[in-house]
Order: sequence, then structure tokens, then C-alpha cells
Amino acid sequence: MTTNADEPQPQPQPRPRRRTPAGAAVLREDVTEAIRAAVFEELAAVGYARMSIEGIARRAGVGKTAVYRRWRSKLHLVLDIVSALAVQGLPAPDTGSLEGDLRLLYEVTSRALRHPVASQVIPDLQAEAARNPDLAEAMRKTLREGQDGVASRILEAATERGELSPAVDPDLALDLISGPLYWRSVVIRSPKLPKGYLGALARATAEGLKAL
Repeated sequence: MTTNADEPQPQPQPRPRRRTPAGAAVLREDVTEAIRAAVFEELAAVGYARMSIEGIARRAGVGKTAVYRRWRSKLHLVLDIVSALAVQGLPAPDTGSLEGDLRLLYEVTSRALRHPVASQVIPDLQAEAARNPDLAEAMRKTLREGQDGVASRILEAATERGELSPAVDPDLALDLISGPLYWRSVVIRSPKLPKGYLGALARATAEGLKAL
């Protein structure tokens, strides 16, 4: 079959554009960060019990829908903040020594715990957790996972270097690492750490771990 070159040829039809599924939304990072900052401010201002999604949205300058797209409830919102305070996801220090790794961990953790907003938020959450079993359990899990994830990697590295015995009780070791600084900064809320405290704590903790 021959085709006359002068006859108009059928043109290919353009492909239909792929539409974004209904309900899908791009979550802007600047909005997410604004909401996180608003949670800190709201917790510090009114506490967990009186905190509301409406108040958070108002402080962040967004609608309630923007908050609910990211978190299901104020409990999930607060846990996100607690995770940040617990340095969850912080790369494990890698200074080449157990004492050096502990010193770096303590420096980062101390800055987080002594932040003016954090120093107000954490005691309030602890008090509320005593009345709210769901919050208590969620905080225990989040804080433990956050701190233990970093501390466990420090212990593993020290064991590989031969600084610690493989038989060290991991739970006892993790309590020894996390307990003293938390007690000083959060429980008795010392207004200022003495000069050289973090270095001395790292040195004492390293020696204590080696003695386990």
C-alpha cells in the first residue's frame, strides 16, 4: 500500500499529564520547622496539659490541617520534640578513645538539656507523665532509644578497640553513661556546671566502665 506524500499524515497524540493523586500534599520543610518551634514555645508557655493543636498552629502561623498532616496528635508532636532532645539520630562520636567519645557525647547532651526552653519543657513532661501512663511509656521508650542508640555505638567501638571487655553488662553500662549528667542537669537542675565537670565526668565514667 502506497501513501501520497501530499496527504496530511496523522499526528501523534500528546500523552496525558500524570495528575497528582487527590489528597497528596508536599510537606514544606519550612512549615514543619515552624511547627516544631511553636511546640517548644507552647510547651514552655502553657505546659503539656493545656497545650493544644490550635495554639501550636496559631504560633506557627499555619492552619490546624498543616499540623495534622504531619502528626496525628499532640502526643506524637511532643514525642518528636523529645526525640530531638534525646539526641536521637546523632552520629556516634568517633574520637578514637572511650574517654574522648564520652566527652563529646556529654558536651552535645549538656547543651541540649540546658537549653532555656528544654529546661522548662522536660520537667513539665516528667510531671505530666506521672499522671498520664501513655505519655510516660512513650517518653520512656523514646528517651531510652535515643540515648541508648548513641551510647551503644560508643560501647561497641570501645570493645572493638579493646578498651572494654565484651562481657560488660550493656544495661548497667548505659545507665552509668546517661545517669549522672541527666541527674545534674534535669533532676537537681544545677544552674551551671563547674569548670572541667564534663571532662572529669567522661574520665570517671570511662574508668567505671572499664571496671565493670
